Amino acid sequence: MKNVLAVCLFTAATSASAADLLDTWQAARAHDAEFSAAYAAFEAGSSRRDQARALWRPSVSVNVMVGSMTHDTGTKGAHFTAPGFGRSAGAGFDTSVRGGALERYEVTASQPLIDGKRRAQSRQLALSADMASIAWADARQALMLKAAQRYFDVLIATRTVELLRQQQTAAQRTLQESLDRHHIGDVPVTDTYEAAARMEAVKAQVMLAHNDLLIKEAAYADLTGQKPHDLAPLKADGKGGGGFAPSGSMDEWLARAASHNPSLQLQALEQQVAQQEADKHSALASPTLELVGAAGYERLHGSGRYGSASNKTESWMAGIQLGIPLFTGGHRSAKYEEALHLRDKARAQARHVRQQIELRTRAAWLSLNTGSSRLLALTQALSAGRARLDATYLGHSLGERTTLELLDAQNAVTSDSLALLRARSALVLDRLLLAALTGALHESELQWANCALQAAVCPDETPTIGR
Repeated sequence: MKNVLAVCLFTAATSASAADLLDTWQAARAHDAEFSAAYAAFEAGSSRRDQARALWRPSVSVNVMVGSMTHDTGTKGAHFTAPGFGRSAGAGFDTSVRGGALERYEVTASQPLIDGKRRAQSRQLALSADMASIAWADARQALMLKAAQRYFDVLIATRTVELLRQQQTAAQRTLQESLDRHHIGDVPVTDTYEAAARMEAVKAQVMLAHNDLLIKEAAYADLTGQKPHDLAPLKADGKGGGGFAPSGSMDEWLARAASHNPSLQLQALEQQVAQQEADKHSALASPTLELVGAAGYERLHGSGRYGSASNKTESWMAGIQLGIPLFTGGHRSAKYEEALHLRDKARAQARHVRQQIELRTRAAWLSLNTGSSRLLALTQALSAGRARLDATYLGHSLGERTTLELLDAQNAVTSDSLALLRARSALVLDRLLLAALTGALHESELQWANCALQAAVCPDETPTIGR
């Protein structure tokens, strides 16, 4: 690992002003709106742990009311007993306050003891907070991959324009040579036609490649907030293929993905959330038991039909309250059935995601394990193409090769150069993807990628992904 970082520091020192892959990631992290939204979602999700704990804490509320009130009461046939007045049946009592002043104060408190629905909701909130943390880590990895993709897109598009312009210059030179040689009768007129046609074709390719470069640069600027005018160039002919292959067998990497892939972890938590939703509506979750308490004061005073009057009430209570719903019209059972089906849906989705992750892990692992051979084959093809081009130039000057053969040789060298460049960047992306699939994509991987792209031979000592 120290060797890797040493090479990275050396590479960075040689191109201090050029933005590399790590710089691109840091700029994207500071600018990308989607990443900012993911961070806000993470912060929001983290607060759900406090919500989960708060569900089991006491709740206290205060109600205060002041206003105007009319209150008339009438009682007939009451049984009345009082010291010194004896006993009387058929007594009547009347009170009256019209538009009197009302004051009402009440304090209530409750502490849940047993509540299945509240317990399931608390677990859902805690699981949701865990999901927010995993989603944030996943968003960080996704932005790293996006930054790498945008970085490679710009560099490959830039190199494509450069190579096609070189081919255009060569085609222009070949066309002029064909015209000159045709004037002296050294080549037939068809050679000039072929050279002119190839010249126009390459010219159109340059225009298309330039348009593609403008689009790629705009996408890079949208992600990073910076214009990609000074990116560290890729070494198109680098022969370093070592270090791409990950250590360990495919089964080991599949096991890592199954244990640490963020998407699979999110799916597992989704299943637990769905199960808790079903538990919220089960019959066992219906009864509730809680400590309750209340204290109140109410006073109404004013004038009525019988003169001035005042009513005052003071009360307090404390106890245990049991609630058992006996009939909900079928709502609870219907919600329970719905939750069970949604739980089954979450399980099916988890199986589908697992299959997709396994396929992507297999593809990335196989690509990396054949990467060195692919790069070697493409490098040899490029060397052979250049040798063929030199020989064709010589043969064309001697009249032994046609202009079409020369143009084909020029096109082949350009195609081979681009193929090698794309293959090297694709291998780096596969390496980063495999790290992301196993939840191990960190900045150390981006540092390794800089080495692989800029150094002719990147050290084989593997960082995070191989450990």
